[in-house]
Amino acid sequence: MIAPILHPDTPEIAYRNGELCVEDVPLSRIAAAAGTPFYAYSAGAIERRYRHFAAAFAGRAARLCYSVKANSNLSVIATLAALGAGADVVSEGEFRRALAAGIPGNRIVFSGIGKSAAELEFAVAHDVFQINVESRGELEALSAVARRAGRTVAVAIRVNPDVDARTHHKIATGKKENKFGIDLAHAPDVFAEAASLPGIALKGLAVHIGSQLTALGPFEIAFSRVIELFRALAARGIRLERLDFGGGIGIRYRDETPPTIDEYAGVIRQMTRGLDVELAFEPGRYIVGNAGVLATRVLYLKDGVTRHFVIVDAAMNDLLRPTLYDAWHDIVPVRAPEGAFHATPQSVVGPVCETGDAFALDRPLPPFRPGELMAILSAGAYGAVMSSSYNTRPPAAEVLVRGGDFAVIRERPSYDELLARDRMAPWLAGR
Repeated sequence: MIAPILHPDTPEIAYRNGELCVEDVPLSRIAAAAGTPFYAYSAGAIERRYRHFAAAFAGRAARLCYSVKANSNLSVIATLAALGAGADVVSEGEFRRALAAGIPGNRIVFSGIGKSAAELEFAVAHDVFQINVESRGELEALSAVARRAGRTVAVAIRVNPDVDARTHHKIATGKKENKFGIDLAHAPDVFAEAASLPGIALKGLAVHIGSQLTALGPFEIAFSRVIELFRALAARGIRLERLDFGGGIGIRYRDETPPTIDEYAGVIRQMTRGLDVELAFEPGRYIVGNAGVLATRVLYLKDGVTRHFVIVDAAMNDLLRPTLYDAWHDIVPVRAPEGAFHATPQSVVGPVCETGDAFALDRPLPPFRPGELMAILSAGAYGAVMSSSYNTRPPAAEVLVRGGDFAVIRERPSYDELLARDRMAPWLAGR
């Protein structure tokens, strides 16, 4: 077997002179400076994917709002802000991150089903571009917030089109049993109510059916139902100016063949032909997913009765996706094997005291040695952003690479910093 082949759609992450690099920086160089484990992101890959998405809708009134939940590091958001991206946020915390990274409120869409009154007040006070409302209760709460502030707030109502996205059940959001959006049967009445409420400027219709979609069929069904509703509302005198198609287009983790962004855009161009509306999109994983890797170091090798374990210093608290979703991430050595090698079944596991703390089980991999660096690929989305300090483990550092330079953009916290987050109860003081 020859040296591992990396994702062909991410040329920024490749072997150069026998060593895995992000752009022009060897991962071993970052490891020497930042320790392991760490995330490394390619600024060039992030920028290239964003530009490709924007180019696919050239000539159309289209707004791209990066989905901050995919990767909320300030430097990642700022990289996209510099290209003119807006932001899609689902909490006040994400809203604050977008603002801090240079995206003004008038380029922010606030999504999510459980916005508190305080969060709505924050969004209104910071001139939010649009709030995607998902329930009657939220609509009424927002109207009250807007009236108190003496403001009128732009609103899109998110509908649930009851479409099977054919993705993992935990990230499907467009079926009738999911918690998201307003059922199509109830939508006309909710739109009529929104049009009559003070403080509400009803602007658009929104939909998002899930994440990591690898076929166009579910998009086409959902969008056709949304456009049908759009026309029916117009016939009732409710004329909207925006269609928000959300995000969800998948990436290649293993052997998936997701549609290209040009194929996706072609479907939308065809379906919206003749409609005088602004389009909005909230890509996240598509922009950053393949742009990042998680680098980790081998601690020990252990032969069990049925498995050969490779124990590494990264764990499920650093990258939760394999444990939470049974997700596949390609795993490769940082130093390319010299010549041919024999791949053998190996289980790559972390130190956390959970059997589920595994990145791969019985996967054919090249031989690894203690002290060697390995890279877990396609870790730019829903990686660091979902990390924790479970087992009181400091989460992995984050690094951004541009060309031959790199910067640590989130330090690994010290143990003292982790412990300082707790407060001793007064009656335990001095014990």
